[in-house]
Amino acid sequence: MRHLLPEADIEAAYVVQRLNVERGIAAGRRLAGRKIGLASPAVQRQLGVDRPDFGALFADMAVPEGQPIATGRLLQPKIEAEVALVLGADLPHRDPTVAHLLRATAFALPALEIVDSRIADWDISIVDTVADNASCGLFVLGGTPVPLDRIDLRDARMTLTRNGETVSRGTGADCLGSPLTAALWLASTLVALGEPLRAGDIILTGALGPMAVATEAVGPGSEPTDLSCVSRA
Repeated sequence: MRHLLPEADIEAAYVVQRLNVERGIAAGRRLAGRKIGLASPAVQRQLGVDRPDFGALFADMAVPEGQPIATGRLLQPKIEAEVALVLGADLPHRDPTVAHLLRATAFALPALEIVDSRIADWDISIVDTVADNASCGLFVLGGTPVPLDRIDLRDARMTLTRNGETVSRGTGADCLGSPLTAALWLASTLVALGEPLRAGDIILTGALGPMAVATEAVGPGSEPTDLSCVSRA
């Protein structure tokens, strides 16, 4: 069905995404926030694109920290380590500044996004990923909130390991220069669309390093993949 969208027509891809989000809300799903995709140059190189995108986070995509994920819940999962921001106030400004964002953010959290794709072998263009809700599958939030006045997100360092082996590294500076820069891009983009970020929203600001394949199924009767993310200022 991917041939139905004109090549490079990102606007059409967002229309498809919006229709699917509206369908989810009509079915009773609760919108919990937004995710930014393709914020890391490393991930952009992996997928052959040159710009960020965004998708919707539903509450039923959230997986509690430490909980296994059942085999078959996703098609071809990959893992990204990110910084999540949780808003304590609305961001309705047409041209938000860092000051607006800092005032509106209640705290930051370490996060894992488990991305997925309906396109075989991740052979995707930016149109494919946008239409597919920015390839969002599930997400995990860390349980220790950090106020923004206690951390410089540009210098936050990330190491993602799988079964004890390092599979991705990065820093906040690898995410469009800073997770705050990524969040400002999202806030401005959504205001222009008439869908501003609201208090309580979760923002996944984008990968700090390359995606890592989840090579082993996690669920009853299988050996779990031990995926962990260590971040520090």
